[in-house]
Amino acid sequence: MRFDPQTVTEIIAEVARQEILPRFRALRDQDVRRKRSGELVTVADEAAEQALSRRLRDFMPGSQVVGEESVEADPAILERLTGTDPLWIVDPIDGTGNFAGGTPVFAVMVGLVREAETLAAWIYDPVTERAITAEHGGGAWMGEKRLRVATADTPRAMSGTLHASTFAPAETARQVQSRRARVGAIKSLHCAGHEYLRLAQGAMHFSLFTKLMPWDHVPGTLIQREAGGVAMTLDGALYRATSHKAPGLLMAPDEASWQALKETLFGSGDLT
Repeated sequence: MRFDPQTVTEIIAEVARQEILPRFRALRDQDVRRKRSGELVTVADEAAEQALSRRLRDFMPGSQVVGEESVEADPAILERLTGTDPLWIVDPIDGTGNFAGGTPVFAVMVGLVREAETLAAWIYDPVTERAITAEHGGGAWMGEKRLRVATADTPRAMSGTLHASTFAPAETARQVQSRRARVGAIKSLHCAGHEYLRLAQGAMHFSLFTKLMPWDHVPGTLIQREAGGVAMTLDGALYRATSHKAPGLLMAPDEASWQALKETLFGSGDLT
């Protein structure tokens, strides 16, 4: 399957300019609502997803789309993840809470998947116009700069984010909270796309997620791996588009540091 990654980057950037940025800090009360999950959605999310879905299907005839907002309207769309057609995974605005609140920390995330395997990924920051891209086996790039994850260290010496509260099982949340001082936990940006930007540029070492929907992690996990890192669910499997029911997802610089972080956060021993 041949495609031009730069054209996809241009499509994403154009949709962001047309549908997202004009609405940033210009939303009316009626432009924002709560979904069934309690998460926010805005008219910008919906308009951007519709535009991206149309443009990406036109770019690759015969492909389908799984988008966050389309799945909200029809959960059966998730069944496309197990099909054989080329599939675009779309998060039109990752970090909607930031976007709706006027904080300039949000991203557009797109992944190209076939038979649950991620072939290519894009994370685009509309505010700074930064784009990180990756193709399977081709590395992770920001423009002409090849990206590398941070160098591994001991768990306490490595920095990263722990997303294990709102959407985590109660026992997982309790365990992570009781052990967070054993690692170099730093403040979350409330935007998975920007956490992946930090990981891929070596600005932090690790990240733990307990909400694993494909639009939040399909693009970022490929970028993490192509930047030299590890992205595995807590049962030790590589993250795939169909991994959204796994118990958790941990990113680390390499397999040894992944094992050390997992043991530090979830292994047996005194929690005090």
